[in-house]
Amino acid sequence: MTKTLTHFIGGKHVEGTSGRFSDVYWPMTGEVAARCPLASKTELATAVANAKAAQPAWAATNPQRRARVMMKFVELINRDMDKLADVLAREHGKVLLDAKGDIQRGLEVAEFACGIPHLLKGEYTDGAGPAIDIFSMRQPLGVVAGITPFNFPAMIPLWKLAPAIACGNAFILKPSERDPSVPLMLAELMMEAGLPAGILNVVNGDKESVDAILDHEDIMAVGFVGSTDIAAYVYARAASTGKRVQCFGGAKNHMIVMPDADMELAANALIGAGYGSAGERCMAISVAVPVGDKAADALLAKLIPKIEALKIGPSTSLDADMGPLVTKAHLEKVKSYVEIGLQEGATLKVDGRSFKMQGYENGFYMGGCLFDHVTPEMRIYKEEIFGPVLAVVRAKDYAEALRLPSEHAYGNGVAIFTRDGDAARDFASKVNVGMVGINVPIPVPLAYHTFGGWKKSGFGDLNQHGPDSIRFYTKTKTVTTRWPSGIKEGAEYVIPTMK
Repeated sequence: MTKTLTHFIGGKHVEGTSGRFSDVYWPMTGEVAARCPLASKTELATAVANAKAAQPAWAATNPQRRARVMMKFVELINRDMDKLADVLAREHGKVLLDAKGDIQRGLEVAEFACGIPHLLKGEYTDGAGPAIDIFSMRQPLGVVAGITPFNFPAMIPLWKLAPAIACGNAFILKPSERDPSVPLMLAELMMEAGLPAGILNVVNGDKESVDAILDHEDIMAVGFVGSTDIAAYVYARAASTGKRVQCFGGAKNHMIVMPDADMELAANALIGAGYGSAGERCMAISVAVPVGDKAADALLAKLIPKIEALKIGPSTSLDADMGPLVTKAHLEKVKSYVEIGLQEGATLKVDGRSFKMQGYENGFYMGGCLFDHVTPEMRIYKEEIFGPVLAVVRAKDYAEALRLPSEHAYGNGVAIFTRDGDAARDFASKVNVGMVGINVPIPVPLAYHTFGGWKKSGFGDLNQHGPDSIRFYTKTKTVTTRWPSGIKEGAEYVIPTMK
């Protein structure tokens, strides 16, 4: 019997009352595994009310004690790593090792948030003026929310909720309705770690609950990760109500392969970065840019047999390179882009559309696809495909290779493979993209640095995790002090200065 999932509000599981549900699939088999309730505006309001009531006491809890809750939370995630990874793999489709990586990269941000006593320290100036001292403090915003995507059901929620809660906020999480079980499990672990009821609420839903979050006057900030069109919508609607907003959208990440690069190293990097998680990553490499035809031919000679040899298997596999895509609809969308590429005149060197997984014929599988002779005018170059499809755009020289990612509408991540330090340094300095890898195909920064794309890949001034996350989830208050012994007699009618 198909199970029915819940929301998590006020420290406990709560059944949905809207009467609306969506199906949660196991992509490896194609079967419906659960029903996910889709919250109404009223249910979202209940979660916010719980959060608002609980937040002042949590904010008044000293940062060291909040850090201890986060430390216990980290311990519990490590304890349940295998259990979490199994559920994540089954609902998303990514294989077990990749599922553990999803959890681990989120866990590292929770580890970073354990340092909140240090991260919240303000600034102090003694003797800023005559008998005047100035200091600043960082204070939580109140109730904040995160709207997170299907492709990282553990990592992205943890990137948002861990720093937000450590800063003293209450958090409303609206995860993807495609794979909501792990976020619910994380809420349970937070309660076990000692988090007060109401500080973390998980509200499942679709556009109705998203709009309710964007419009609710008691939600002070919203973070979003998803497609660019929806990111722009969320940013505009939330900002119009005075909220602080950070939104991250789509990507078209390039990997430049210089003629002097180690082609075996570059090919292996492209295989992992282009086809890992079936290409369903915002940091996946989807465009390879070899510089010169000689480099392009050498790279393809290495790439093609590796793509044809990809191990595709069920999500529970311990040795597969990639699993199925998340839904049948998304599978058909990715396949349609392959047909578009053919119609546009690109050369399809490897066609994985006909792949079927023996014993899992109803699963949402396809093999890796590789296009050569792709040009910047083609849709398969301009648009995010979000699947196991790699496009090769041949650049005649370094200048063209630098220009391609710099002029693309998206600006999430980019990489260059080369042995030339001067070229790498020049590229890192000049490329118009937010995150750069040098001989690193997926340049996702570690938790204590900040993550964020440029152009249509990012909306808002502050990025995810690292120091920016603390700035985003707090407001700065500056206090100027002077005690009676330093105060002159009589009123002062001019603005104070340091002159």
